[in-house]
Amino acid sequence: MKVLSEIWLVRHGETEWSLSGAHTSRTDIPLTEQGKERAVTLKPYLARQDFSLVLTSPRQRAQETCKLAGMGDQAEVDANLAEWDYGIYEGRTTPEIRKEHPGWSVWNDPIPEGESLPQVAARAEKVISKAKAAGGKVLIFSHAHFLRILTACWMELPPSNGKSLALTTGSLSILGYERETPVLRLWNRSFETSL
Repeated sequence: MKVLSEIWLVRHGETEWSLSGAHTSRTDIPLTEQGKERAVTLKPYLARQDFSLVLTSPRQRAQETCKLAGMGDQAEVDANLAEWDYGIYEGRTTPEIRKEHPGWSVWNDPIPEGESLPQVAARAEKVISKAKAAGGKVLIFSHAHFLRILTACWMELPPSNGKSLALTTGSLSILGYERETPVLRLWNRSFETSL
């Protein structure tokens, strides 16, 4: 059996809603031109790697990033990689929500008709288990909040610690091990131009 060495994480490229700060989960919107350009910059770097498994969220912004980064032919869609379901807050920014609920935070407060943090963490644990079963290097295309929670789970921290791990669109991060300890090897790396 092949042992898992690393999990590579790619946050999808920029969309109009990620640019505005609107919470985007179920709404299936495309990448902006800048988002497409950023996704293409990942291609030469990812092409040099040998991935045992490539997974992508079912949302078009993640799948489009995956294709533009040259991994579309290898990718398997995994529903567990969808972004946190923001319920009634879908499409709204935190400042808009705070007008009605002062001090509101996605990390601390309930999301009516959406997912709880433990529910998202349970999905993240399923993805980690799938990656471990595949072994080798695994590549994942997903979303900011989900990847932040997955990373906290990987490092055996409470899922809420993901709030301290900001991720920009089109960025690459790498999870791995130091001996047997799960660690963060690279975080939030962006490629401005093709390598």
